[in-house]
Amino acid sequence: MSETKPILLQLLALPILPDAQKRLEKRYHCLRLWEAEDPNRLMRDHGGQVEVLIASAFHPARAALIDQLPELKAICSLGVGYDSIDVEHAHARGIQVSNTPDVLNDCVADLAWGLILATMRGMGRAERFVREGKWENQLASLPLGKRVTGKRLGIVGLGRVGLAVAQRASGFAMDLRYHNRRPRADVAWTYESDLLALAAWSDILVVATVGGPDTRHLIDRRVLEALGPEGVLINVARGSVVDEKALIEALESGLIAGAGLDVFESEPHVPDALKALDNAVLMPHIASATLETRQAMVNLLVENAESYARSGKVLTPVPRSVT
Repeated sequence: MSETKPILLQLLALPILPDAQKRLEKRYHCLRLWEAEDPNRLMRDHGGQVEVLIASAFHPARAALIDQLPELKAICSLGVGYDSIDVEHAHARGIQVSNTPDVLNDCVADLAWGLILATMRGMGRAERFVREGKWENQLASLPLGKRVTGKRLGIVGLGRVGLAVAQRASGFAMDLRYHNRRPRADVAWTYESDLLALAAWSDILVVATVGGPDTRHLIDRRVLEALGPEGVLINVARGSVVDEKALIEALESGLIAGAGLDVFESEPHVPDALKALDNAVLMPHIASATLETRQAMVNLLVENAESYARSGKVLTPVPRSVT
């Protein structure tokens, strides 16, 4: 191995951007863990030299892996969420952690609105109705959907994605309130400090907050009860934010009207009970899955690694405490 280039360990391939790998290899000796015949041997032989780690939501950097890399200085993660990385453990060792914020805001917000429309109007059920030939049966019928325009929209987490969701609500003539750790001074929407009060007020509750231990099961049975039998839950945040067992029970019993979900607690595993429900719209974590957004995410990931190689600093560091 060259002595002039630092060692970078990749946990995932970067095929979506044609020059991404070449850009990394210009600055680093890249170890592609998934290509190794014996990944454990690769880690034993070279883990002590790795300075930069490439990770993602689906390729986590837990404390055990971090501790196998004594010279690690930076973790560059693909995606805005970083609950798959033991950030506190990394920071305690002086390791920088970066993510890819902002570039996916629009596509995640777009999908949130797709889930709102699909859930409120029963679009998934209606498509199955056509595909299964039921439309041709004069005795078959579909339940009526709910109008979206004019409804009350509650947003849990008015960060980058939540703000993009909120901005799109103006086209639907909605009243809007939000719940954050603290109110934002740069928006005119009503701040609601009490999550239960926000849920009780909302017709549609969109979850767009960060994941991690601080928000685990933030949306629990009490919140679902407050949302009520006419209410709809939309989750484009992290599966861990919603108590999935409580949500299934709420959907089965009619405690809430419906849910649109792009994320799940143990994805890619989705409970069979959820799959069986007609009042749940289920997506396979595709909120950022557009060509344009994924290319931008990979580009920012590489830019973070390039920046560290040039200056010793990543471009978009994850803060030491979430505000």
